[in-house]
Amino acid sequence: MTALTLSTAAAPGLRADAIVIGVAKGSGSKGGSLVVAPGAEAVDKAYDGKLAGVLETLGASGAEGEVTKLPAPAGFKAPLVVAVGLGAEPEDAKDGAYDAEALRRAAGVAARSLAGSKKAAFALPLGDAGDVGAVAEGVLLGAYAFDAYKASGNDEKNKKNGKAPLAEAALLGGKPRDKEHKAAIQRAAAVSEELNRARDLINTPPNDLNPESFAAIASAAAKEHGIKVQVLDEKALTKGGYGGILGVGSGSAAGPRLVKLTYTSSKADKHLAFVGKGITYDSGGISLKPAGHNETMKCDMSGAAAVFAAVVAAARLGLQVNVTGWLALAENMPSGSAVRPGDVLRMYSGKTVEVLNTDAEGRLVLADALWAASQEKPDAIVDVATLTGAMVLALGNRTFGVMANDDAFRTAIVEAAEEVGEASWPMPLPEHLRKGMDSPTADIANMGERMGGGLVAGLFLREFVGEGITWAHLDIAGPAFNEGGPFGYTPKGGTGSGVRTLVRLAELTAAGDLG
Repeated sequence: MTALTLSTAAAPGLRADAIVIGVAKGSGSKGGSLVVAPGAEAVDKAYDGKLAGVLETLGASGAEGEVTKLPAPAGFKAPLVVAVGLGAEPEDAKDGAYDAEALRRAAGVAARSLAGSKKAAFALPLGDAGDVGAVAEGVLLGAYAFDAYKASGNDEKNKKNGKAPLAEAALLGGKPRDKEHKAAIQRAAAVSEELNRARDLINTPPNDLNPESFAAIASAAAKEHGIKVQVLDEKALTKGGYGGILGVGSGSAAGPRLVKLTYTSSKADKHLAFVGKGITYDSGGISLKPAGHNETMKCDMSGAAAVFAAVVAAARLGLQVNVTGWLALAENMPSGSAVRPGDVLRMYSGKTVEVLNTDAEGRLVLADALWAASQEKPDAIVDVATLTGAMVLALGNRTFGVMANDDAFRTAIVEAAEEVGEASWPMPLPEHLRKGMDSPTADIANMGERMGGGLVAGLFLREFVGEGITWAHLDIAGPAFNEGGPFGYTPKGGTGSGVRTLVRLAELTAAGDLG
């Protein structure tokens, strides 16, 4: 991953491949004209204060995501200046008060545009330690690349000919001896490294990532970071009565797993449980998905990847909160042994479920994991899942839905997501939709009304949360996998959606700011 440093060096004398600066659309009396953001004063001075005009001549407007490259001025040791758009200039821009997400996205765009470079200096606005963390996070997430299956990613000769991620980034204006700045860098590194690990897992093809191999990867990371791990295989799942996980996994040659990751802090008095859907490949089972809907189904374990990453990040940050992660892992395949529409499964909770559609499998594995998590009586449970196409229709490809059995908790999650730059939206759990899941054969069916299908799924999951336990459900089906082009610090492919929200929830809980 890109190496980060804090630097008080002046831009002209710094040896690097490029100097990154921010530009924005002027506000107020500046009437939308291009302005150079704080942090780039030395660069602007070298252009005799005419840098904005030069960039406008080159077509720059300051729009978010825009990158304009030009030769560095005489006397600079770096040969290139990279101007990246920050969007609209805030009213208090003189104090460096740019929105953290704008900085994060700009840094990500710049880092991606500098693939193949050894070192870049980022002269973006750094008003406080929060800005330092945002820029650092943007660089680390934006520089991400998944090339494990390409010749350029495995052969040293090809690596030299290809474009490796930016190797080093120096944050100009950062204070190497400032405790808050150092802590911001360290936090950004821990969270970004684990989020990028989640991206790697999501991008790994299903012939190499199945429930067993996922469990092995999680176990190795857990042991490395002092996290207790327990893996339930088919035998243990059968003995325990985990009918949902076993039913979904019954059609695959790769058996299912339930992985429990336990991070404990001696100073903690709160306990959070995170539950992740981990369908390493989803064919739909007997209710086979139509053509054109199978190709990206390796991403159906994004929820489990997010939970895994969040627990490890919490451990690396030493947060004073106990966090338990549950990874419900299975592969949903059609075969002679697969669960059929009309079958009835007895879940870990003891409830029976009539399976009306085998492609509504995520809620079945989550139901068992939610009940298992409930047995420990945590202060709150949050599940994360690429659960329904209905949520994508409702909120699009960049926003996840949040449902909960407690309105205040739902609001807290939405606010935490906004704080870290993840788009989310509060969604209801309408009681009238519950009746649609009534079954003449079992306690409940795994399908209900088609309209409002994302909400129906949330209502199903609520049935398997222990009484009196605060719970929320994050449906990340839209933002978990980016099939379009990269934007901001978000790459094409697996995104790691949900990781930063879960980590922030853990931080807020540790600080006593979340109920």
